[in-house]
Amino acid sequence: MGEIKGQWLSEEQKLEILIMIEQAKEKGTPVTRTCAFWRINRRRVVRWCRKKKNNQSLRNLKPGPREPVHKLLPEEREAVLQMAKKEEYADLAHRILAVTAWDLGLFFVSFSSAYRILRSANLMAMRGVQSQHNGRSIPPARKEITGPNQRWCWDISYLPTYEKGVFLYLFLLLDEYSRKAISWLVSWHQTAEKARCLLEEGLSDENILDLSEDQRPEIINDRGRQMKAKPIKRMFEDHHMPQLFARPRTPNDNPFVESLFSTIKRAPEYPDRFLDRKQAAEYFNRYFPWYNTEHLHSGIDYVTPEQCHRGLRDQIVARRKADLDNQRRFRKEVNRQKQNILTEDLKTLILNFNQMTACSVINL
Repeated sequence: MGEIKGQWLSEEQKLEILIMIEQAKEKGTPVTRTCAFWRINRRRVVRWCRKKKNNQSLRNLKPGPREPVHKLLPEEREAVLQMAKKEEYADLAHRILAVTAWDLGLFFVSFSSAYRILRSANLMAMRGVQSQHNGRSIPPARKEITGPNQRWCWDISYLPTYEKGVFLYLFLLLDEYSRKAISWLVSWHQTAEKARCLLEEGLSDENILDLSEDQRPEIINDRGRQMKAKPIKRMFEDHHMPQLFARPRTPNDNPFVESLFSTIKRAPEYPDRFLDRKQAAEYFNRYFPWYNTEHLHSGIDYVTPEQCHRGLRDQIVARRKADLDNQRRFRKEVNRQKQNILTEDLKTLILNFNQMTACSVINL
């Protein structure tokens, strides 16, 4: 069998070991020496012997108490299911659903609890045809950032139209720390002039030129002709903003804006194709305010990009944690009270049974 220490043994194997240890003991070999020879913990053997002596089963049971004091309350499970079945929350992932409920004060359960509840009700399913992330992407080495407007990233994405081979282009500037969409525009052409308009709008909205030169953000972008155009490079040099370039054919060097493009095109209301620039602009005029102020971003602890950009992330996360801890303590108290009531009822039944038995003996 080899070393027994750490192995998961069946009931039959445990009984076989006890029999062999007993036979060795009859021949004069101490239990301690036998356990050391087989490299099995003596305390396990003692525990098995005690269970066998008390006619208890040696089957392997799940660790922990059968009824944990912090188990979910029935009303909490029902609240999760009711919220998940509402139309406005039907497309939310279980983590987003839980965070939304925390902020609305509807219920306070962990991500894993929300997942188990939804899975038990067959409400967990991958929506859409997109494949999941493989988790093997390694981001490039960057200097540490501690707040908004320390590093910006920008890129351009194709927007299909109803005519084959004709595209619109979405220019997007993103703050890497808060994931906030700083500025955006839709154009029929990929030109350095449009890129300059995008960047100047971001500089103006965030008042970057009012900051000292050492506090201005660095810029990371791909190696497209718009990014390497002389007017763009000269603008960054004039504003003393370092420009970093991703490696060729390496989208993971600029992962945050690429991830946002993926989020945009996997949205349930994304039309897939646009009739013209006006229709695309109208759509993104609705989308980006929602994304900045309502979308709970998984990369920033499920707060909105606007909240993170304003420095409210730590405060919101701490409040949520306090609410979850308070609910856990309340849940323990309720379950303990239920257990105490059951214990008292059982004691009462036993007492009544003993009294009835005593009365019967007296009558006899």
